[in-house]
Amino acid sequence: MQFFVEVVKHGNFTNAARTLGISKQLVSRRIIALEARVGARLLLRTTRKLSATETGKVFFQRAQQILQAIRDAELEISNRSDELRGLLKISVPLSYANLRLAPALIAFMQAHPLVEIWLDADNRHVDMISEGYDMVIRVTDQPEEGMVARKLEDAAMRYCCSPDYQQRFGTPSSPQALTTHACLTHRASEWLFRSHDQIFRIPIQARLKSNHGEVLRDAAVAGLGITGLPAFYVLDDLQSGKLVEVLTAYRIEQAGIYAMYPYHKQVSSNTLALIAHLQAWFQASNAT
Repeated sequence: MQFFVEVVKHGNFTNAARTLGISKQLVSRRIIALEARVGARLLLRTTRKLSATETGKVFFQRAQQILQAIRDAELEISNRSDELRGLLKISVPLSYANLRLAPALIAFMQAHPLVEIWLDADNRHVDMISEGYDMVIRVTDQPEEGMVARKLEDAAMRYCCSPDYQQRFGTPSSPQALTTHACLTHRASEWLFRSHDQIFRIPIQARLKSNHGEVLRDAAVAGLGITGLPAFYVLDDLQSGKLVEVLTAYRIEQAGIYAMYPYHKQVSSNTLALIAHLQAWFQASNAT
């Protein structure tokens, strides 16, 4: 039943198998066995995609309800246990998983040995409900409607450079002064700043453009110029002195890192415990 639901969601055996972590051949055999068992064709097969028959659509809806009822039953039992246990499926941006989340998550698992984690580190915007995620972590300045959002830490833009660059080329006194500096940026052609209630949009002629924040951070540490990145990329380097922040008076404090789950979904004690752990971890980390 679970295999069938995944095939319908993805429209093919390959992606369904990847989600389930098994071979395409096993998925195909199980679907054939399921159709034989119910005595009806559930899928229409073409060379390009699969789709549910009318009978398959009815079965798909009922199967989703049954699978959700099973998950709810398991969740109710696990929530009654004094000890955390069971699986947590989480989606998180790749760079954030690398730079900030890994040690906090490892500490949580060491404290709760019966908890299993399925961590999907990808920049893809997942559908929590249809893909069965318990929690997502996202960088945003406006959490989505219909979601419970708990802020973990700041992700507002930080503009910084190395002490060596600062010594050689000076510090920009205003956003407009960036036109005389080497800039390192994520594809953006302009950077945003605030002074009182006024927003400045400063055109940037970048010496280096990259969609990889860690490359931009490393280039700034090496003294190649000034970069603008979400705070989590540069916090460690700012604390160690490898980078210094500039234009702090013009900072826009908006974006944050949020752990989110749907309002209407029953939330597990595992999810709530992990969010509380992450909030405490990052509060302690950012205070040092």
